[in-house]
Amino acid sequence: MRVAVLTVDGVFDSGLSIVLDVLATANALHDGIEAGRPPFTAVPVAVGPSVRTGHGLVLATTPLEDIVEPADVLMMPAIGVRTPAQIVDVVRGHPALDWVVEGRRSGAALAAACSGTFFLAEAGILDGLTATTSWWLGPAFRARYARVDLDERRTLTHDDRVTTAGAAFAHIDLALTIVRQHSPALADLVARYLLIGDRPSQAIFAVPSLLATADPTMMAFERWVRDHLEEPLPVSVVARAIGVSQRTLQRTTAAVVGMSPMEFVQEIRLDQATFLLRTTQQSADAIARAVGYQNAATLRALIRRRRHTSITEIRRGSSQFGSEHHRGRAAIHVRHM
Repeated sequence: MRVAVLTVDGVFDSGLSIVLDVLATANALHDGIEAGRPPFTAVPVAVGPSVRTGHGLVLATTPLEDIVEPADVLMMPAIGVRTPAQIVDVVRGHPALDWVVEGRRSGAALAAACSGTFFLAEAGILDGLTATTSWWLGPAFRARYARVDLDERRTLTHDDRVTTAGAAFAHIDLALTIVRQHSPALADLVARYLLIGDRPSQAIFAVPSLLATADPTMMAFERWVRDHLEEPLPVSVVARAIGVSQRTLQRTTAAVVGMSPMEFVQEIRLDQATFLLRTTQQSADAIARAVGYQNAATLRALIRRRRHTSITEIRRGSSQFGSEHHRGRAAIHVRHM
């Protein structure tokens, strides 16, 4: 299977390396599953003979015009960490877009992770399909590519031979998926060797306060909800409090984050509950009441449904990671006050 990995100046170093390393590991291990020729030939390709990665390393590439044998899979890893506007500037009118479209027409499977999904969307390939991207890019992606059915809560999506993955280290899941499509047994072996595996949702990592910065109404909505988490929060009351109509709030929330107002309220409540579970010894019932629920049973059910995990698993995570992560989040909230 030939995998053409599209690279551009500023490509995310670890994303590119992860893809190449997972496929190389599959090649190294495949004799334990099936003898014969290694299943993957991964070739970094670009508009020219080389690109400079996000960390300034020079990567030799095969120019698109020199590709003779068509690829079975076209993969777009992420551009380095940039603002949504900078990502759009990179993909808008990029010479590789025609190559991506032609690959789609000739039957190649397509795959992209994080900001790499913008290449597929800009080429029109994701129109009418379900896709994901890095959670913090969701508002900008949704605003520019309204024809895409975006679900940034998911780590991976598969639709009509197009696979998309979420935030930067979802490159692991993306590469493992390509291996699994060739051989589920080989994918399981690679996952065991590299201690990797699927993560069905990236919602647990999303920060509502960052998502809200895409729109002034959403910023006001998010701040007001955080200040009144223990209270009942009917949409009509929240809308009136921040000076907009209920209909405006519903439309804005759907356009910016792809949720209803009450779903966004739930995300904020879950965000605070996760913070308290990771950084305090409060009981689950006390935390549930602190974020507006009557008891822990409601909170448990919501965590299972929206985060695909449990209170026990959240608390089992590294307390140091949780503390550092949420100290950073607290700083974000302060900056938006």
